[in-house]
Amino acid sequence: GYLNADAGEINVCGIKVSKENIESKKKIGYLPEANPLYADMYVREYLHFTGGVHQIKNIKERTEEIIRTVGLSPEANKKISQLSKGYKQRVGLAAALIHEPEVLILDEPTSGLDPNQIIEIRSLIKSLSENKTVLFSSHILQEVEAICDRVIIINKGNIVADDTLINLQKKNTGAASVNVEFRETISAEQLSQIKGADHVQQLSGTRLQLTGAEPEAIRKQLLQLSIENNWNIVSLQNESNSLEDVFRGLTAY
Repeated sequence: GYLNADAGEINVCGIKVSKENIESKKKIGYLPEANPLYADMYVREYLHFTGGVHQIKNIKERTEEIIRTVGLSPEANKKISQLSKGYKQRVGLAAALIHEPEVLILDEPTSGLDPNQIIEIRSLIKSLSENKTVLFSSHILQEVEAICDRVIIINKGNIVADDTLINLQKKNTGAASVNVEFRETISAEQLSQIKGADHVQQLSGTRLQLTGAEPEAIRKQLLQLSIENNWNIVSLQNESNSLEDVFRGLTAY
């Protein structure tokens, strides 16, 4: 709602942004990359203020509830300026959630956090996604892989991919790999009968890699073949391209 759309129409929970701007914003919680906190306010004071902007009636009860939800209880009596960056992010999340929005928009929420803080915020976001739509914008592709169910890649203002992570990884090459390790020495020729395996590579005497468009079908055949021949499988796992590989393949100049 800050900028008018050049084309098309934006709807939030069925509400047209162009016609009902304020109503659509009531459905949205937003945490920008530059977390706009009032550093001289106490945590509860700031959340009371934010709740007042949203005209929340039971503001005290709602503040305590959201403090528990985002894990702010240990630091709830401090000034925002006294908090670590991880806890400041939690305050920003609390402010974005206090009016119970249906859509949560997060822009680089883990930027600048240490590894422990990243894991904590990642876990919090995953829990929030159970009953909200979360739009998570990030250039840290490992975070996208860890958090997101659906991935949209934008290149020069155009959407170049919109799919599940698994499908994107398969589409980038048209195939995925299955790595299998046996207790016994097995040759690539012994696995040549597996349907859908376009290529079987011998990695070592006991380890092989099979490549094909349907990795799950290959896994099932490997298990069946091992039972029929009394082979012992030590490990069996799919290996896909990383999201970074997919991103580079779709956005390379």
